[in-house]
Amino acid sequence: MKSRTSGAKSGVLFSGYMHWIPDARMPVRIISVTILALSLVRIASGQDDAVKGAHATIQKIDPNGRTIVVKTDDGVGHTLHVLDSTAVHGANAGDVTAKDSWLGLKEGGEVIVHYTKTGTEETAVEIDKVGADGLKVTEGTVKEIDKGFKSLVVVAGDGTEQTFKMTGQAVKETGTGIGKGSEVTVFYIGKAGKKVAHFLGTASSGPS
Repeated sequence: MKSRTSGAKSGVLFSGYMHWIPDARMPVRIISVTILALSLVRIASGQDDAVKGAHATIQKIDPNGRTIVVKTDDGVGHTLHVLDSTAVHGANAGDVTAKDSWLGLKEGGEVIVHYTKTGTEETAVEIDKVGADGLKVTEGTVKEIDKGFKSLVVVAGDGTEQTFKMTGQAVKETGTGIGKGSEVTVFYIGKAGKKVAHFLGTASSGPS
């Protein structure tokens, strides 16, 4: 007995996207246009989900809604959803147990936020407190920066040089406009006798 096949379209779900298998009988033009459309969807989604970093001040905390509202250095407000997987760094035991805090975060607190945006919804991937027990801050002029080796050398106003190792995320978030001679603010921690830069912003970033 001969097997019969249905003329219905079929697909395979792969990595969150439908992998479409074209029917050999379909015109080549239709197949090409469909493949191009699927490719554009993948590209757009990848751009949307990229992790972004910013220096910000916490404006409002909503533990019940699991969100924080922050204002970044450009004056724009962002409502960030905080998940169980969101990492919060730099909070000490006193901050965590304080009545006016949530996860060690307080309104008015200075932070570096790393977040993704899907459509209109923004989700915090990591929140790093700035200050005591958190990230330290230094300003200066970039003398050397090598994203491949994740290395950075900054000359402070008094002429002293500071060498940093950049995290992979810091490298990704550092724009092409920052290079040798740029005035920058480095947010870093001391780790194993070395300084590790977690975020690199413009010289206007940081406390005013």
